[in-house]
Amino acid sequence: MAACLGTQYTAAPVDHELHRLLPFYAEARAAGEALALAVVLRTAGSTYRKSGAWMLIAADGRYAGLLSGGCLEGDLREHAARIIAQGGAALVRYDTRGPDDELWGLGSGCEGAMDVLLTRVGGAEGWQPLEAIEQALAAGEACAFGVVTADLPGGPRRGTVVMQAPDGAGTTTTMAAADPPAGPDGLFVVRVRAPLHLLLLGAGPDAQPVAELARFLGYRLTVVDHRSEYADRARFPAGARVIECRPAALAAHCDLARVDAAVVMSHHLPSDRDYLAALARSPVGYVGLLGPPHRRERLLAELGADAAALRARLRAPVGLDIGARTPSSIALSILAQIHAEVAAGSASHAPG
Repeated sequence: MAACLGTQYTAAPVDHELHRLLPFYAEARAAGEALALAVVLRTAGSTYRKSGAWMLIAADGRYAGLLSGGCLEGDLREHAARIIAQGGAALVRYDTRGPDDELWGLGSGCEGAMDVLLTRVGGAEGWQPLEAIEQALAAGEACAFGVVTADLPGGPRRGTVVMQAPDGAGTTTTMAAADPPAGPDGLFVVRVRAPLHLLLLGAGPDAQPVAELARFLGYRLTVVDHRSEYADRARFPAGARVIECRPAALAAHCDLARVDAAVVMSHHLPSDRDYLAALARSPVGYVGLLGPPHRRERLLAELGADAAALRARLRAPVGLDIGARTPSSIALSILAQIHAEVAAGSASHAPG
């Protein structure tokens, strides 16, 4: 099939609210109701979402995810209903760059353009790519899928979804990791990031708002504490993994190689020291520590040689300096820093 697909072009990895999209898919599949998958192929100017973003739309107009701030979804629902009923695919172009926004009359002032490809996803299509994305999410893995963007002679039709097998077995085409956008016809590759995995070391009352916000954002979450009254699953959001173990045994109970960010917040010096020692010997790229600078320096001094391996990754005091004083606002500052540094790029941490 690869010879028939023409040019491949790949969107940069985009954050997707998979924790909202996949339950929507699961509900539709259980009811036997097909959905429309809407994928942003290209954008120009100012747009709410960028190339590679996608959403799901049901025949009755319900949807999960957003491609605009609500300006385009009403029209997309009409196209989606037709695609679900008739099959096939549709390429829809929106352009709000005109001074009067004559096409939509929205007066949004966004001054942007967007090409969106809609295709049907249901039993006849093997529920792809949603089934494969669900499996990857359960394993904490990234994945990719391709959408054919134009009918090609002798090849698949526009809207056909092409999956990439993790080990190459059964792969119908090669989806290169960094092919640049090149031409309107061919295979558009969407790369879906694995959900960020956050490890909370300490399950006291102030860990609860951090956990709740992390799960709201769709992070995978593991909470560890050696105190049974704190290591209680009922105290944390659904889907969180809660482990009761001694800090020195952390590496035996949690695969630190699969953790993106860790926050040490047990409020107990010996426990925090043992947590930091385990993290110093791990590949975890972001390590946050709750508490003032003098506490940080005391713990680093107690770590000895391990401190050198940890210092560059350590954010202490953890969180962005937003003037946070309450548990909820401190949780916001912590998650904002993790998002900025781990999920999106880099940001300066709180002074100290």
